[in-house]
Amino acid sequence: MTPEPNGAAEAFVHEGLFYRDPDELLAGTVPFVTGGLAAGEPVLVAMPGTNLRLVRDAVGETDGVRWADMTEAGRNPGRIIPWVLQAFIDQHAGRRVRIIGEPIWAGRSDTEYPACAQHEALINMAFVGRDATILCPYDVAGLDDDVLTDAYATHPILVDDAGRRSSGAYAPSDVVARYNLPLPAPAEPVATLSYRFDTLPTVRTFVAGHGQVAGLDEERVADLQIAVTELATNSIAHAGGAGVLRVWWTAEHLVCEIHDDGWLADPLAGRLTPAKDGVGGRGLVIVQALCDLVRVHSTAAGTTVRLHMRRPA
Repeated sequence: MTPEPNGAAEAFVHEGLFYRDPDELLAGTVPFVTGGLAAGEPVLVAMPGTNLRLVRDAVGETDGVRWADMTEAGRNPGRIIPWVLQAFIDQHAGRRVRIIGEPIWAGRSDTEYPACAQHEALINMAFVGRDATILCPYDVAGLDDDVLTDAYATHPILVDDAGRRSSGAYAPSDVVARYNLPLPAPAEPVATLSYRFDTLPTVRTFVAGHGQVAGLDEERVADLQIAVTELATNSIAHAGGAGVLRVWWTAEHLVCEIHDDGWLADPLAGRLTPAKDGVGGRGLVIVQALCDLVRVHSTAAGTTVRLHMRRPA
């Protein structure tokens, strides 16, 4: 297994690494990290805890590598591009970087997975022309065949024990579209609030009340208020001046859903941080940062954004 990127051939490289056991994982990741260090390239390794420790122990403590537990840094898949990958690339502007990112692992829920698949597809659009190589490991033994099929479609380069090759199934836009589906109806009781500009203050009160009843602490209630207010304000400013807020909770999450008549035509909306001197475009990026999961369904007929906040155990 030799996942050495052809960095000189193209600025941005996105590879899927398919491994069956810890030995194959290390064979695919450790040379990638050490090769980056030898080339003077900053390296970020963002993987779930067990794999992160495995690779870190094999590489050893060394300058030039940043380590991040993806179960925390990327628990919301929509947070990974702007707040993990882009942040690292921007920090090292003018230098080529290498990143290992494992956003999909056995144990990701069915609710989270569509956002994960879209994340992997959108990487290809987000970093065109950037001097970066991103290697995404996939556990062949632990993941479903449908997940691996999506991985073939979202990675232009595939790496496994047979070597490195182009993916004949590469079609990231198809994956983005495939998971842009109506969100499933909740089974739980739902509280509903319609809002306009003159009733916007009631949104914060409505959300706070439900957050407190659901057991969120004061800080998480404040985060949720900010996130919902950002979306409601966008509805008023850009989507006909009104919207509908629905709230319910499950055993694991408090869920807030905003529906309006707008259309997020850009699939990267909320997935890239705007330029520091930019005006606007920050609302959905902030929402991604604050929430534990964000699901979106958007067409010309309207947009639904569903926010999940973990309830305390």
